[in-house]
Amino acid sequence: MEILKAVGLKKYYIEETYEVHALDGVSISAKEGEFLAIVGTSGSGKTTLLNMLGGLDVPTEGGVWIRGNSLKDMEAEERTIFRRRNIGFVFQQYNLVPVLSVYENIVLPLRLDGAEIDDELLREATALLGIDDKLERLPQTLSGGQQQRAAIARALLTKPAILLADEPTGSLDSVTGMEVVDLLKSCAKRYRQTVVVVTHQEEVAQTADRVIRMADGRICARDDKRAAKKDADYRQEG
Repeated sequence: MEILKAVGLKKYYIEETYEVHALDGVSISAKEGEFLAIVGTSGSGKTTLLNMLGGLDVPTEGGVWIRGNSLKDMEAEERTIFRRRNIGFVFQQYNLVPVLSVYENIVLPLRLDGAEIDDELLREATALLGIDDKLERLPQTLSGGQQQRAAIARALLTKPAILLADEPTGSLDSVTGMEVVDLLKSCAKRYRQTVVVVTHQEEVAQTADRVIRMADGRICARDDKRAAKKDADYRQEG
């Protein structure tokens, strides 16, 4: 089932005396439960693309559909509510409120939305992420990896269709970073959520089902690992 579709995304803006093409005609799609990596160097357009997919920015041309809902056809307030209920975000900076406990940070989006807290999901997610014994602590008393896990739990608790992660391992050491990636993959599989990770780290990209490589605001290569594995299995059986 297709959860996410973006068609002909362009993002142009004027910087000093010239026009910047941050995105220049990008089209992608993702299915339920898929783990997708978007890879590129700084300035390639990958974070701009993620912002478009998450409704944080509006394209100059093109559109994004999530669960069949067109983001560009929504008013700003409507898009904000839709985003809060359907899209989870995990950033390189954890964006945890320092004066709130880990538990209060995790449930904050639900409380802002006036939604009911799913205590069973909260217990399951925090146990899976290994922070179920850290809920009463303040964020600054946790390690970077633990804070990132709290940010993932916060994103999961809204039961989003899509989880968008922008360089989620950028502030972590390599071992902790790969642990976070493995947890994102586990969450995608367990909760049937589509996960899109923006990264410049090849080791992170290699864990994905599909890799989209970007340069100069365009897609320059696509690598479907699931299709490649099926082909390899077919050749081996033959």
